Amino acid sequence: MAPSLVRVIYLALVLVRNGAAYGLSDAGVHGASLVKECPIFFTTKLCDPIAPKSFLPTNVRGVAKDKSPHSPDLNVLAAVLDAMDVMQAEYFAPWLGTWPEAIDWTAAVMGTHVSGALRSISEALVHINSDQESFVDWKLQANLIDRYFAQITAYYFGQDAFAIRNEAYDDILWVVLGWLESIQLVGMHNDLHFKMDLQDKISTPEVDSPRTINDFFMNQTYHGNLWVPAFAHRARVFWDLASYGWDSKLCGGGMVWNPRLLPYKNAITNELFIAASISMYLYFPGDENPSPFYGPRGTDDPPQRTGSRDARYLKAAVEGYRWLVGSNMTDSRGLYTDGFHISGYTDMRNNNTKCDQRNNVVLSYNQGVLLTGLRGLWEATGASSFLSDGHKLIQNVINASGYDLASDTPIDNLSALHPDRLPRWHGLGRAGVMEDPCDASGTCNQDGQTFKGIFFHHLTAFCAPLAEPTPAPESASGMNVDMRAFAAARESHTKACSAYGGWLKHNMRAALGTRDKSGRFGQWWTAGLLDNWRGSWPTMADDGIPYDASSVDYRNYGVPNDTTWRPSAGSPDNLHRPVEMPLMAPDQAQKPLSAGTEEDMPMGELKKTKRQADGADAKSKDPNARGRGRTVETQSGGLGLLRAYWKIVHAP
Repeated sequence: MAPSLVRVIYLALVLVRNGAAYGLSDAGVHGASLVKECPIFFTTKLCDPIAPKSFLPTNVRGVAKDKSPHSPDLNVLAAVLDAMDVMQAEYFAPWLGTWPEAIDWTAAVMGTHVSGALRSISEALVHINSDQESFVDWKLQANLIDRYFAQITAYYFGQDAFAIRNEAYDDILWVVLGWLESIQLVGMHNDLHFKMDLQDKISTPEVDSPRTINDFFMNQTYHGNLWVPAFAHRARVFWDLASYGWDSKLCGGGMVWNPRLLPYKNAITNELFIAASISMYLYFPGDENPSPFYGPRGTDDPPQRTGSRDARYLKAAVEGYRWLVGSNMTDSRGLYTDGFHISGYTDMRNNNTKCDQRNNVVLSYNQGVLLTGLRGLWEATGASSFLSDGHKLIQNVINASGYDLASDTPIDNLSALHPDRLPRWHGLGRAGVMEDPCDASGTCNQDGQTFKGIFFHHLTAFCAPLAEPTPAPESASGMNVDMRAFAAARESHTKACSAYGGWLKHNMRAALGTRDKSGRFGQWWTAGLLDNWRGSWPTMADDGIPYDASSVDYRNYGVPNDTTWRPSAGSPDNLHRPVEMPLMAPDQAQKPLSAGTEEDMPMGELKKTKRQADGADAKSKDPNARGRGRTVETQSGGLGLLRAYWKIVHAP
């Protein structure tokens, strides 16, 4: 991936010079005025934007052009519904308002998946009823939507919000994205199904006139709007908490992962900060609730009320992306590695403050979350290079799974594969199917089992059809669009996303092959293609994945108990806190793990145990029964993939 680093750095410099972007919450501040690249959206036209020719490599463009439009296949939508129904029926406990087997951050991701899938279903209702054979009575449709929305609201109370505040910054940011997704669901469902022309024709009755029965029924909006202030408040509070993780003293900026460990600036926390910040700018409706139940140490400042389109969120997203693309966090394949340490940080004689010790492990979710950030930056600025950066990343991921977009087939000939030999590893999968390094050996923990679904959720967000920008609320100046350049960007984006359809279908077929009799998806999707496998299932010793000391999968196998990650005994108390923790009570903060037993480990980010497949597991007929087996996290992976296939390939 080769992002436009000069453009992003220039954008940050403009933001520094622009006092409005820093100190004001002016809804009239538009991102289009902040980029050096001639934007497609603008308030005053000062240049002619260059229309993008294509977001695809030259050898793939012909393939994309030859693809005919797909008509909606409601069987795919039925598969999405089935995946969500299994996830909620098997794993969600309504009386607890959560998925009891999930941990805090994976539960936040589960809620995001449900809100996203429900949004897609709501959008599809009109297509369901356009076919007489598939016509469904409105009462039944409304009941289905309300059934899952009730579970979303139950999770608002079931979410352990106080515990998550004491966890790592990435845990906190998953909460922000989750409730912003729910806000988008409510807004979209209301706009599609509850904004009737008749509402505009009904006049407000006189004060002394009693309201008729029709007044109560006809003047309704979607009842989910009642929950938007609560969702918005939680999103705002958690974004404020996460913003304490931004650190300019080390590595020239960037988010710290966990303030209770030695400084580690990783891809996921920074990508989450970019995605959450730009989503707050675009979708946050404002928050008038002054009760955050927390405050910075040593201050009595009242909490800040914020409105929609607050420029500080746009500024945070831009600065976050500037730092990320300049951090050297991508490998030779153009994939994001996990993160950076600072060499010699515990040596009091060492003055190094640079991120120079890279953890080279590559995980699927590190390639996904940024896609929401890039799509949001496009919508805020009209700079098509953000779309170009996103498509390059997606194409790098597809290639690293072992799939060739030009031929629209896997790179390796699977029919010639020996029955006891695994397909070749390509960096993030094999046989054209996405894999994380822990999948084939059956050693993923709850973190690892969640990763692939996260990628496909954010791919769906990125590949949504481009629409003309919506003016900011209460904006005095309207947003203008260069329609020639916009039409070119929209066509290029549509064709590029269409080109990913074959890869999505290939992954879907593999994933569907891992379902058990109850419809529960397995973790290792490639196994769905290995019908002729005869030997023992792979372990970490023979899964074909290169392991080296520079690639530490702490997500699945635990945070190492060494001085790269943890301060040594006798270190100063503030040595491993490059940022100030935003908690009022230090005794409530999550503590680093000691060398105790697993039973001593606290719930939350640091609860990581290594799960090795034993001999009995390796001989199992079902490779996805090994390790943790099928879980709510593996089910969310199937749901995220199926929703992406529906939205990108089949939805009109």
